[in-house]
Amino acid sequence: MRQHPTGWRKASRSSNNTACVEVGRVAGGAAVRDTKDRAAGYFTTDRRQWQAFVAAIKADRFA
Repeated sequence: MRQHPTGWRKASRSSNNTACVEVGRVAGGAAVRDTKDRAAGYFTTDRRQWQAFVAAIKADRFA
């Protein structure tokens, strides 16, 4: 059974930008959805993948 994410929040750096995502908590990882189209659903990732993604953002590897 697919668990429902909790604690959705928008990235602090997104401010009033229209291209935003929200992150929610799931057991063992995170869920991500489009702020403008929440009804479209979300994807989940495990904790290791999420930590690697956040580290890559902080290291500016997507610039």
